[in-house]
Amino acid sequence: MTRYLPEELQQVLGAGLLSFPVTHFTAELEFDEAAYRANLGWLSSYRAAGLFAAGGTGEFFSLTPDEVARVVRAAVQASAGATPIIAPAGYGTAQAVEMARDAERAGADGILLFPPYLTETSQDGLAAHVQAVCAATSLGVIVYHRANGRFTVPTVERLTAACPNLIGFKDGVGDIELMTRLYATVGDRLLYIGGLPTAETFALPYLELGVTTYSSAIFNFAPEFALSFYDAVRAKDRAGVYRRLNDFVLPYLQVRNRKEGYSVSIVKAGMRAIGRPAARSGRR
Repeated sequence: MTRYLPEELQQVLGAGLLSFPVTHFTAELEFDEAAYRANLGWLSSYRAAGLFAAGGTGEFFSLTPDEVARVVRAAVQASAGATPIIAPAGYGTAQAVEMARDAERAGADGILLFPPYLTETSQDGLAAHVQAVCAATSLGVIVYHRANGRFTVPTVERLTAACPNLIGFKDGVGDIELMTRLYATVGDRLLYIGGLPTAETFALPYLELGVTTYSSAIFNFAPEFALSFYDAVRAKDRAGVYRRLNDFVLPYLQVRNRKEGYSVSIVKAGMRAIGRPAARSGRR
């Protein structure tokens, strides 16, 4: 049974920094559960408001459905209640519904609903997809706005009325006008999460749009830096934010941008640098 009602989870996640832990693989690219559990235990010792198991940085796209289930269970058990665990659901509607149900059985605290795979969809179809997943679980659901899952403001407004357990909107597009219109329309009915790559880059301006938190990949290997950055953002310490951007985040982006696919690889390189290797990125 989940520890949080959806509205409680919304408040908890919105009050602190979020992160996507990497998924550990062996040299043969099999899920390394023991290493993953040990790392989740370490990350849970820091004050993150929530961890997304098998998320984007966790290479959801590289995992089989069975592995997703194993990763979620390992995260729930390794965190030992110290940090809320948000499980993924995605691909087609039937698969996403089953993933959401399985995550609830596993003891996860919420669901991050990834965009439908491959097929473009109308707003009506996208709304039906979200409604089916929300109806399949009592957990709080966060939609991930990106790729084939781009929502219009009227669609989100309709979903907030139809789905009481829809608690969040994670933005991976960066459309400032849409985010402004969305907050003006829906207000605090939803939690708004920054989900653009290396979200620290956008965190300060997004705060003015009602985006109170974001998912930090840097937290994987520099949790104290990531938390201090988040604190500077929430304090609206412009000088402190830009000092940290210049000292670390912008040089980090220069490396990340050298090649497509480095957004995960650079995180795992950072983990090797601090003596917590997670093997190379997965099977894509």
